[in-house]
Amino acid sequence: MEREYAAAYADLYRRHWWWRAREDFLMEVLAAELTSLPRPAILDVGCGAGLFFSRLEEIGEAYGVESDVSMRTGREDVDQRIHWGTLESYHPGRRYGAILFLDVLEHVERPQELLRLALELLTDDGVVIATVPAFRVLWTKHDDVNEHVERYTKASFVSVAEAAGLRTKSLRYFFHWVFLAKLAVRAREAVRGRPSIPSVPGVPGSLVNKALYSLSRGEQTLRLDRALPFGSSLLYVGVPREPRR
Repeated sequence: MEREYAAAYADLYRRHWWWRAREDFLMEVLAAELTSLPRPAILDVGCGAGLFFSRLEEIGEAYGVESDVSMRTGREDVDQRIHWGTLESYHPGRRYGAILFLDVLEHVERPQELLRLALELLTDDGVVIATVPAFRVLWTKHDDVNEHVERYTKASFVSVAEAAGLRTKSLRYFFHWVFLAKLAVRAREAVRGRPSIPSVPGVPGSLVNKALYSLSRGEQTLRLDRALPFGSSLLYVGVPREPRR
């Protein structure tokens, strides 16, 4: 993560409509997927400074993996629950009821390898939940700034997940209106060229921020993914394809 972006990330996460809507959406997904697991251990891979931990604690015990040590908070109660290194170097001696990859896998060349490592840390009845940016046609300067490697469709992500040994439980696009907005940005960049944009996005004014949050949450509540085969993001829920030997 770029240093400038990392410094501003906590404020963006807590206030920006996109992060707020995504977090509330994910909490609903987790609550539905983990109903049979009483207070499961949850591993957030690429957790940054553990900003999602407080919400995850509503459901289970939150832990994380983060390779960027500049994200350390200085708070022992948070930092000691995070493995400051790679997933490959993580050997916790326990398994997790849910392992999360929240807008992480689009940054790596071989995401199936991370998913395969996650399966080794998953309980037999656990789930892997991932969010990734969707549709290559939406590639903009924003993807360059954030050092994305790929944007996915349902089919392309399922191929990656199956190669890792996962079976798809559910799959849906979300942020439908953002798809249309980003398509417009892509068209503008095609005509005018990719602009020089700041690496750190700003938080809109209060009224706009609230309106965009409400629009995003309204889509999610109405389950428009059942009718709309597109979105700027993709949610994947998977389980082990075969019982662990």
